[in-house]
Amino acid sequence: MFGSVGRVFSGFSRRFTAAAVSLNSDAINLLHHVRLLCSLGHLLEALKLFYSITPPPPLVHSHHTYAALFHACARRSSLPQGQALHRHMLLHNPNPDFDLFLINHIVNMYAKCGSLDYARQLFDEMPERNIVSWTALVSGYAQHGRPDGCFKVFREMLVWHRPTEFAFASVISACGGDGDCGRQVHTLALKTSFDSCVFVGNALIMMYCRSCGGADEALSVFEVMEFPNLVSWNSMIAGFQVCGYGNRALELFSQMHFSGIRFDRATLVSIISCLCEMGDGLEYCFRLQCLIIKTGFISEIEVATALVKAYSSLGGEVSDCYKIFLELDGRQDVVSWTAIIAAYAEQDPEEAILLFRQFLRECLAPDRHMFSIVLKACAGLATERHALAVQSHVLKVGFEDDTVLANALIHACTRCGSIALSKQAFDEMVSRDTVSWNSMLKAYAMHGQGKEALQLFSRMDGQPDGATFVALLSACNHAGMVEEGTEIFETMSNNHGIVPQLDHYACMVDVLGRAGRIFEAKELIDKMPIEPDSVVWSAFLGGCRKHGETKLAKLAAAKLKELDPNNSLGYVLMSNIFSIDGRFKEAGLIRKEMEGKTVRKEPGLSWIEIGNHVHEFASGGQQCPEREAIFSELEKLVRRLKDFGYVPQISLALHDIEDEQKEEQLYYHSEKLALVFALMNLGERCYRGNIIKIMKNIRICVDCHNFMKLVSKLVDMEIVVRDSNRFHHFKEKVCSCNDYW
Repeated sequence: MFGSVGRVFSGFSRRFTAAAVSLNSDAINLLHHVRLLCSLGHLLEALKLFYSITPPPPLVHSHHTYAALFHACARRSSLPQGQALHRHMLLHNPNPDFDLFLINHIVNMYAKCGSLDYARQLFDEMPERNIVSWTALVSGYAQHGRPDGCFKVFREMLVWHRPTEFAFASVISACGGDGDCGRQVHTLALKTSFDSCVFVGNALIMMYCRSCGGADEALSVFEVMEFPNLVSWNSMIAGFQVCGYGNRALELFSQMHFSGIRFDRATLVSIISCLCEMGDGLEYCFRLQCLIIKTGFISEIEVATALVKAYSSLGGEVSDCYKIFLELDGRQDVVSWTAIIAAYAEQDPEEAILLFRQFLRECLAPDRHMFSIVLKACAGLATERHALAVQSHVLKVGFEDDTVLANALIHACTRCGSIALSKQAFDEMVSRDTVSWNSMLKAYAMHGQGKEALQLFSRMDGQPDGATFVALLSACNHAGMVEEGTEIFETMSNNHGIVPQLDHYACMVDVLGRAGRIFEAKELIDKMPIEPDSVVWSAFLGGCRKHGETKLAKLAAAKLKELDPNNSLGYVLMSNIFSIDGRFKEAGLIRKEMEGKTVRKEPGLSWIEIGNHVHEFASGGQQCPEREAIFSELEKLVRRLKDFGYVPQISLALHDIEDEQKEEQLYYHSEKLALVFALMNLGERCYRGNIIKIMKNIRICVDCHNFMKLVSKLVDMEIVVRDSNRFHHFKEKVCSCNDYW
């Protein structure tokens, strides 16, 4: 790197030469100012001032200044500046006297900056070493993830020196999650009495917490520490959090707080992270927020961001998340912006997009994670134009080859109804992982293109996983490909080593049930090696409802109510089955049972984007924009459709909406209202091509399905409806599902 390393030590002498030239007071003051700048963290200014001193001061007078500069380079991991300083020293001091203090700083700089091979070369040529020399090298290997080198130097050091607490802490941290290795070092620390050192104890706590099941051993170390400091408490709390022991972390935090030990933001971030994994975390989150506000930590970016993430993951109100976000008062960074956008992406994707635009207006630079969150929000909207706009930003900042973002784009385009754009994004990927293939398989599944999914799977060059086969089984299910689905289910274990899990069984039960093979589906459930969950029973109940198997439907509904008592599906489907059979009394009893148990049926809602605004419609027309005008246009459309062959399917509609028993009520389903509103605003649409896209939160009923087919022919347009299960593409009186859904 700099020629012969031996030049650094040529002309060794343990004393500076007596003939050293003295410095004037100006040079002495400048060197003092350089060291002061280093201590304040102003490395570049310090180097600039040092290089400006003419003539360069000899090493005998400047070795402390060189040491301070090398130390500053090490702290900032500034290898280029450190190398330049080293060259400067050799150029102006071609035959330096050996200075162990200075050479230790040089070795430390190279080690801390990651140039470990050169640091080791310098170290090996040192005529004399002390404990600082060894510790610098051990620490460098540990900090840069080189455990083998760290252990090797540590073993060599034991021959010459008794390790310091810093060497022990470094080699312990290098153990990572290797508990056996860590226990060996711990034993040595016990023999040499270094286990009582706080620095070593803290490293042991984190080492044990990273190793499998080491929380109890970590706690044993913590409990024997005579004077644990804040880092000790934080390490133990963070350790419990890493090991998934949120309750124990909360107990320790309470002990810490009531003992009068002051916590810091690291403490709070660990505790908040624990809450995200607890069932009753939202209640604790409210309490903790009060403490955070009281102690003034609410203005800390890391703490506020962690709170936003916690409220979002625990199902809190996004308005509460936004209030916390605003507490940062203009000091938000990309992480805090990503957190608040992620919170809205789940519950209000349109607002998430608006927040992203605001972020861009403030001239902040989005990272990959933010783009993936924004694309996730785009997936919750009706059209793909938002996803395409985000993609243009991705291309602009140079992330076009990022696999994770390409996967997110496939998902967004799929959910927005454009299978063509999903395929384009997939085909243009530079490299694909398993998630990429799974995303495209899911796209084909959602759009009912089972054959295309199987063809894609035959070309898959990655290793399939459990999600791959869920996508394949879903594709077969939505396309009515029963035999193909059965074959995939039977061979996934033998050919690919994937053991079927609950979601695979649920898909297979759905495949058989929708095809009318109810008893085969029941036999599959009975043979399951794991206990069927509510998803499996709801799939079976759906098949029973479709094919009128009342007796088995009762069994499935009872199981569903037992496993998921707050889910309205079991009550609603049984009520509909009875209604279709004309057993209105029994249907009424089920509805009364729902009311008695305060189980609520999810209301039917639909959304459509007109211009730049998303409009929401509820069944019955409540809070409907331009309600009277829509109802009037709908009545005209129904009359035209009746001339076109439309017959309202009252009895069939009852399996979805138990209270709508009159023909007129069928007209006011949310997707019909959304469709009419779109037809009234054709001039303001901004869809790609001649397409109307509607989103719906529950399964589309048979009557609305027939309605959409006829309207697509009447107005000569493609109508795309995304319901809770899949996409329906209506065109020329035909649906892409082939009436199988």
